[in-house]
Amino acid sequence: MTISTLALNDGNQVPWIAFGSGTAFYQQDAQTAMQTAIASGFTHLDCAQMYENEETVGAAIKASGTPRSELFITTKLNILPPGQTAKTALKESLEKLGMEYVDLYLVHNPSHHEGQLKAVWKVMEECKKEGLAKSIGVSNFEVGHLQEILEDAQCPPSVNQVSGMRWPINVDPDDPFPDKVEIHPYTWKSLQPVFALHKEFDIVTSSYGGLSPLFRAQGGPVDPVIEKIQERLESTRGQPVSSSHVLNKWLQQQGILVVTTSSKADRMKEYLDTANVPELTAEEMGLIESAGAQRHQKFFD
Repeated sequence: MTISTLALNDGNQVPWIAFGSGTAFYQQDAQTAMQTAIASGFTHLDCAQMYENEETVGAAIKASGTPRSELFITTKLNILPPGQTAKTALKESLEKLGMEYVDLYLVHNPSHHEGQLKAVWKVMEECKKEGLAKSIGVSNFEVGHLQEILEDAQCPPSVNQVSGMRWPINVDPDDPFPDKVEIHPYTWKSLQPVFALHKEFDIVTSSYGGLSPLFRAQGGPVDPVIEKIQERLESTRGQPVSSSHVLNKWLQQQGILVVTTSSKADRMKEYLDTANVPELTAEEMGLIESAGAQRHQKFFD
């Protein structure tokens, strides 16, 4: 299966959907899940220093036998201890992953680098220039954080994994959802200022938790809209279409880079099958957005 890509502002391309090693695999061995994801057809693997399982991601890649050139690997910068930089941290990640470069390197959380964002971004740019990371970006950055680094940036972030959170926050080391990243219909309206800045600088928006309304807020205003669209798509396709298909298709058509996860091979294949689902109409896209605007709700606060 060929996975479509999104164009980055540095000329590179990124697969529109990624399999993540966080959430259920946070500080856990992710090798089996990652191997299953690769076997299911995922080519974009998203990990992070904070997840403390980069070695198991690297082991999965090696065991899969898939050539490095056929994979897109993302990792994220964690809190920097004294004496370490974004570059030295990335080199440690590369050693754990067993590779010479990552395709995308993100600053995981702006609250980890208060007062140092410009300096951190300068080193991120050095990582890109030296080929340690093909592309660089950020995560959980709101408008103010982006504006801060853009003042002196030689190259803008290529990606921002968006959060609806307000920073700074106290980072709980025991929090199983350290990213707080979620884009779905119930946060869509509140994130418009961030999206506007992304559009100005051609920054790709990345999400996590896009299916939360289906599993964590059943009975909400989006549900009947999704159900109606699901019925129409099944009729058009002539094959089953799930509610997850519908919402992932909505995100894909919005140009969102979706990060998802699961321990089940059939669910992984279902997510990838989104590419084979007919497109939503402009009216259907708008109906989901309008229904989502009726409720503001986040699930990883």
